[in-house]
Amino acid sequence: MNLTRRTMITLPALAAVSGLARAQAQAPLRIVVPYPPGGASDRSARVLAEALQPRMGTTVVVENITGAGGRLAMRQLASQADPNVIVMANPALMVVAPLVYKNNGYDPERDFQPLSQVSSYEFAAAVGAAVPVRELNHLMAWMKANPDKANIGVPATGSLPHFFALMWAQAASARVEVVGYKGSAPLATDLVGGHVPAAVDTLDALLPLHEAGKLRILATSGPQRSLKSIPTFQEAGMKLSATGWNVAFAKAGMPAPHAERLAREITAVMALPEVRDRFLQAKSEPVSASREATKKMLAAFGAQWVPVIQQAKLQFD
Repeated sequence: MNLTRRTMITLPALAAVSGLARAQAQAPLRIVVPYPPGGASDRSARVLAEALQPRMGTTVVVENITGAGGRLAMRQLASQADPNVIVMANPALMVVAPLVYKNNGYDPERDFQPLSQVSSYEFAAAVGAAVPVRELNHLMAWMKANPDKANIGVPATGSLPHFFALMWAQAASARVEVVGYKGSAPLATDLVGGHVPAAVDTLDALLPLHEAGKLRILATSGPQRSLKSIPTFQEAGMKLSATGWNVAFAKAGMPAPHAERLAREITAVMALPEVRDRFLQAKSEPVSASREATKKMLAAFGAQWVPVIQQAKLQFD
């Protein structure tokens, strides 16, 4: 009698759990991009969404939520209960913002869980065509000889390129002024126009103008060359190497089976040749990483960058 009663109670419970899993699998999956369309995070999300849809057996949509440098989307997601959403996030949102904003509005570790890294990207140092240098060490010598012109532009104050520029100046024992812009486009305009002599930005942002002859990339930040004719910072004589990333994060409240499946599927699609080719065409390095490998990467990234960010003592409201 007791056995029958326990069975009658347990079976509906199992059916409810099974029904919940089916509902989550069938509900549309939202990939939120905290930036406008067209950027590296947006491109990564759209390629991933297209590849994931047939494997997940449900519609996968990309939604751009912009504002506050990406923090608006993160705040909204942190307060929402919808478990069927993931966000394509980068270090600016998951590492930098919590350290430099007094009222960030979300906690990356409390509110989100990493699923899988999908890409990595490098930084590059470039000069405008009017700057009479063609090598990185020559640029630093030029800046030391022209302290009134020793400015390095970056796409945003508090961005990862900003902190890389500080790392670069420290490694070169040079005093420079880091100038923050409101995006890569106005930075490139001033660099090409000669209003700022040098810049640090992501490689994919600077490369088209380098290829068009409008500026010169002097060095890239990866551990090895990504462009045959351009040295890395290490090859140029500086002990400096750094990369950024795009990682798919789920809400902290996403049920474990669903999160694990998403992590496996993202890792799998990022290993597909056709998906990798599309990332490479967009000047982004595709990455197929397990959930555990992604967690280890994030820990190592924090160990490298958090001290640099804290040392800069930047604080914003």
